Amino acid sequence: MAKKQFKAESKRLLDLMINSVYTHKEIFLRELISNASDAIDKIYYRALTDNTLSFDKSRYYIKVVADKEKRTLTISDTGIGMNKEELETNLGIIAKSGSLSYKQEHEAQDGHEIIGQFGVGFYSAFMVADEVTVISRALGSSDAYKWESKGADGYSIEPWEKDTVGTDIKLRVKENTEDENYDEFLDEYNLKSIIKKYSNFIRYPIKMDITGRRLKEGSEEEYEDYTEEQITNSMVPIWKKNKSELKPEDYENFYQEKHYGFDKPLKHVHINAEGAVNYNAILFIPENIPYDFYAREYEKGLELYSSGVLIMNNCADLLPDYFSFVKGMVDSEDLSLNISREMLQHDRQLKLIAKNIKAKIKNELENMLKNEREKYESFFKSFGKQLKFGVYSDFGRNKDFLQELLMFHSSKEKKLATLDEYISRMPEEQKYIYYAAGKSIERIEKLPHAEAVADKGYEIFYLTEDIDEFAIKMMMKYKEKEFRSVSGGDLGLENEDSPDEQLEDTSELFEQMKQHLSGKVKDVRASKRLKSHPVCLSTEGDITIEMEKTLSSMPNQQGIKAEKVLEVNVNHNVYKALQEAYNNDKDKFKLFTDLLYNQSLLIEGLPVQDPVEFTNNICRVMLG
Repeated sequence: MAKKQFKAESKRLLDLMINSVYTHKEIFLRELISNASDAIDKIYYRALTDNTLSFDKSRYYIKVVADKEKRTLTISDTGIGMNKEELETNLGIIAKSGSLSYKQEHEAQDGHEIIGQFGVGFYSAFMVADEVTVISRALGSSDAYKWESKGADGYSIEPWEKDTVGTDIKLRVKENTEDENYDEFLDEYNLKSIIKKYSNFIRYPIKMDITGRRLKEGSEEEYEDYTEEQITNSMVPIWKKNKSELKPEDYENFYQEKHYGFDKPLKHVHINAEGAVNYNAILFIPENIPYDFYAREYEKGLELYSSGVLIMNNCADLLPDYFSFVKGMVDSEDLSLNISREMLQHDRQLKLIAKNIKAKIKNELENMLKNEREKYESFFKSFGKQLKFGVYSDFGRNKDFLQELLMFHSSKEKKLATLDEYISRMPEEQKYIYYAAGKSIERIEKLPHAEAVADKGYEIFYLTEDIDEFAIKMMMKYKEKEFRSVSGGDLGLENEDSPDEQLEDTSELFEQMKQHLSGKVKDVRASKRLKSHPVCLSTEGDITIEMEKTLSSMPNQQGIKAEKVLEVNVNHNVYKALQEAYNNDKDKFKLFTDLLYNQSLLIEGLPVQDPVEFTNNICRVMLG
């Protein structure tokens, strides 16, 4: 039989596709199984309009057979088959798809959709095979034909014998190389695993002959080899079932089967959407944070299916970064695929699905916050940081969308509280939402800065995560209530207690302290916030001390510093000692100034610049 040549552009496309289009070689099996499913679908469509043809689904299946000795892998179907002209047209011209043209001629009915729209998927077989043979007999014909090719050099077509309607695709699997193990595509258990991964929800049975050894019946010692036919795929995916049929444990089992996590999901969302775009989705909100969630290698995204066929494991475009903790899948017949099912066009349908999913996730979180508070707090302890990142990132573009979901530890409630809950408890005269930042709740509770705010009976949010202040600064206000740090320069308290007016003017003393601490603090002033503590550091400007710590710990940090102000409690006995030293002993005054400054650093958890000098100064004070 004379060999026919592929067109020049087809040769180039075949070479390009085999070497670069597909990321994983195992995808060839998904493509061939999808094509087989299409072939059976075509009989279904024909039966809808042809009264002489009935469609008994039990008669239709796909079979995968591996022969290790002959190094062949055969994928057979009982579908519509192809005649000589269709073999020539569909397989002789790369990227000519019989499924696409068939779809264009027939509108999908009864929920069926032809999967394969691009003929190049068939040629993925050449990634693992050095020869591909197709034997096919078309529905309504007694003639069969064999199409055969060894790759880009060309193909041949000749009459052949086949007893039944359908198509057999036989691959002669390549020999192993130093870099590639092709034997894995002849191993029945590996093939079964690939089928379950990519084609588990094809709507027709995928059969395999599974071999093994077992004890002979009635014997306790003698074994026998056996071969039994098994159906390897589930066929009906959980997301296609009615919600009323499913129990919570069904969703939990699906979560475990798909290896979405080692925990149990806190919540699930089952979506069956029809409208501008049709899709099904099952989304899970996990209970625990994955160990690698903040690692660079972590891949966010949902599994993406097209008509039950897995397209990609992690479609990042379906989730915003702030919801990257969500696990699950999306299945849509409306998505556009190009070149192969592995390459997805960034089209309008995908954006619509992503937008709807984002709204569904937020709605589920809001319901959990409102109706299942304990669950929500458990979720927030695991993933609240990600929501805060979402508020801060993209220049605050998403802050209005996310801020109602945020929680911080309350000084009054001694537990997590929302911004709405804080506002609902504010006294009428309170103007601002107050917060204090530190490494832990215990450390913040000991900070002297909050004394004036606490004396007013005002609630304070304790911010303990690095991202907290950045998120707060990005929001600036919530429902017209501005955020104020208890360490900030202006607490905004009405009738703030002023330092004792009967004390002599302190400006000259503080100016001398400022000069002595030149380069370390921006200013020294009498404190309006301190009650029982002698000294503290406050800040001016947008950068706080906690933010400085966070920024300084980052790679490529640019030495960004907070503008620090040393505040002294002029009603404290320590101030009297300072004032006496200023009037009578300048060296002791400088010594006290250094000690107070280093004390303020320690209160903030900042390093003392010269620990040896600091300890020597303490000894000097102790020795008088």
